[in-house]
Amino acid sequence: MTGPGRTEYYENEFHNQKWSAPRLLKRLLERIDREILAAGGKRSRSRAVVIEGFFRARDHVTIEELTRSVRESVPGIGAVTVYRTLKLLERLGYAKELDFGEGARRYESNLSPHHDHLVCRQCGTVIEFEDREIENLQDLVTRRHGFHPTAHRLEIFGFCRKCASGESPGHAR
Repeated sequence: MTGPGRTEYYENEFHNQKWSAPRLLKRLLERIDREILAAGGKRSRSRAVVIEGFFRARDHVTIEELTRSVRESVPGIGAVTVYRTLKLLERLGYAKELDFGEGARRYESNLSPHHDHLVCRQCGTVIEFEDREIENLQDLVTRRHGFHPTAHRLEIFGFCRKCASGESPGHAR
């Protein structure tokens, strides 16, 4: 998608990296720290722990999940600190908030390229996918209507393979 105000995805040395590589994560954290300072923010150990925990998370995390995770290393970190840090990362363009209709907002890194989601209504599994044909069709539709998109997202709700086959306990369709 093109146009003014569109969401930027960080296509750089951090794109699709495994954060087990301490060197890459350290460079990312230093870059974010510089941006926070340049925007008038202050350094905080708690904020740094939350940011690192967020980028090490493998899933779409809720504030509660991330709070539990970071409290393993720094027990005094509160949910308010986690919330404010995620909102800061969102404002800086490093995170995005997602709502899969389960009553809790989830957050994911904005470092990977655009992708869409399949969301299982039974077990909550979220499957990320990229499909060039879908993206091309969306571009065609927006051009046909003279529409200039600034962002878009696609979330398809239904039942994953396991739940659809009845393998998952408590299956109800």
